Amino acid sequence: MTGASMPLEGDRPRDASPPATATTTEVKTRDTIPFWMAVALTTVIFLPLAYYFGKYSVPEWVGFIVWAEYFTLGPKLGSLKTIIPAFTSGVFWGVVIGLIAAVLAQYVPGIVPSGGQWYIALFVGVCLMVFVMKYFKVFNVGSLPYFNGLTAFLAVYFVGAFPTPSTNAYVLVLIASAYALAGGYMGSVMGWFNVTITFPRRIRGR
Repeated sequence: MTGASMPLEGDRPRDASPPATATTTEVKTRDTIPFWMAVALTTVIFLPLAYYFGKYSVPEWVGFIVWAEYFTLGPKLGSLKTIIPAFTSGVFWGVVIGLIAAVLAQYVPGIVPSGGQWYIALFVGVCLMVFVMKYFKVFNVGSLPYFNGLTAFLAVYFVGAFPTPSTNAYVLVLIASAYALAGGYMGSVMGWFNVTITFPRRIRGR
């Protein structure tokens, strides 16, 4: 046979070492307190606020909704960078809609049947709200808290779940928005708290 031949096993230098095999250690986490128990604890810790606020407790239920959003977008602090600005902006559009309705009710009385100013205000406000989404990524990634911010404002406002120290329509819109925001921010805290009290610990495995 001519040409190069395959080296025999015995041709390998005696001091040659076998190829090294890579080993990896995977770092995992394990909850100290089970997640299901942490959810229940979070519920019973925050629930008494509903009894304390009584008829003004709607914002707390808004908080429960935002708590769920925290897990929908990822149960980590980074999700708050989406939830908080998106939810806040949604409430902002609620304020815009409420103020438009107040202006129409004051300066264009009788233009539509009773309460019709809200139809016009909602149409204009929601058109603008959806239109600006294409310019801001946070409103697309956080479309859930974005629209929930608006619905939270509307729920608080129409249920009347906020103090009314004034009869001024513009002031009432602003107070309702403050309560809606408070509920949303509380929900963010609830989401963080729920994850934190599981006390996740690192474990290593191969």
